[in-house]
Amino acid sequence: MPDSFPPGSVGLVAPAVFRFDTPLALSCGRTLPGFELVVETYGELNAARSNAVLICHALSGHHHAAGFHDPADTKPGWWDHYIGPGKPIDTDRFYVVCLNNIGGCHGSTGPRALNPETGGPWGKHFPPLRVRDWVASQALLADRLGIAQWAAVIGGSLGGMNAMRWAVEHPERVRHCLVIASAMKLTAQNIAFNEIARRAIRSDPDFHDGDFAEYGVVPRNGLALARMVGHVTYLSDALMGERFGRELRSGSFQHGLDAPVQFAVESYLHHQGDKFAESFDANTYLLITKMLDYFDLAREYGDDPVRAFARTQARFLVVSFSSDWRFAPERSREIVRALVGARRDVSYTCVESDFGHDAFLLPNPRYEAVMGAYLKRVAETC
Repeated sequence: MPDSFPPGSVGLVAPAVFRFDTPLALSCGRTLPGFELVVETYGELNAARSNAVLICHALSGHHHAAGFHDPADTKPGWWDHYIGPGKPIDTDRFYVVCLNNIGGCHGSTGPRALNPETGGPWGKHFPPLRVRDWVASQALLADRLGIAQWAAVIGGSLGGMNAMRWAVEHPERVRHCLVIASAMKLTAQNIAFNEIARRAIRSDPDFHDGDFAEYGVVPRNGLALARMVGHVTYLSDALMGERFGRELRSGSFQHGLDAPVQFAVESYLHHQGDKFAESFDANTYLLITKMLDYFDLAREYGDDPVRAFARTQARFLVVSFSSDWRFAPERSREIVRALVGARRDVSYTCVESDFGHDAFLLPNPRYEAVMGAYLKRVAETC
């Protein structure tokens, strides 16, 4: 590994594409005739094939969770602080698997991919998905990799929902389940924020009812606004105040100047929105936010989460963050109460942080210590 990489980095990594020709029956009643998954792996699978860890990404996540794609890269994978040699998800001990899920827009089969029936992009015609469809495709990937059971399935936010669904649907295949800043179902407020973001995308004249690719355009303004709305909800008031306050980026309050006043927080949000619009697909955003809205772990179990978790065999670690109001600590405590009611083995901590929902992605000594200690015990049993 070149000396230029930070200590503890997995170094240079390269994604792999896995093609599945077997039709995948989806929860909506439709079938994908075949699909591709873009996958990155870190570490080595041991001889017993018992040290594999699945990382489940959130709404805007993807397969590139750690390391660098090029020596010139200035930014590593999205969870690089937690994945690598000696880090909480220790690649000296674990074989770590992270993928871009179906429906995504970073290489796996989704709205940008070609529809074999038409020869053009799926676009708005890509089938609606549920989290259990992600689990079904991930199970096929595990089979392809020769992994009969995950040492741990780990996810934050929507990824935490993915991890819980794994533990419920395939109890014999998950030894440990780490659920971070997540919930068993969205609150009405969360659904409302998602609908505002979708409305922003649909209202963009360049959206063309989801057929924007046929017109050679991208609904950039709608995507940027959707990201701005979402980003505000991922941060805490304390963090935004500390980082930006009422600092001006440009302009002046002095009467008569033509230049408009722009606060630093406005400039930041515009930058985040524009950057997101360059890389993310509008139809994917609509598709995955609906997955979030529809997720309800207990729906098929008489709306009783205790019954749902009674199916599981895994041990659980549940983590929340004190300033997270999008997936508030109470949502995590609901998960814990249901697990206790189902007589499952569960550990829980609420980590103090001013970073809001984004805290699950960011460095935090307490968070790092909790996850590292838990996974060290997992590694000892592999």
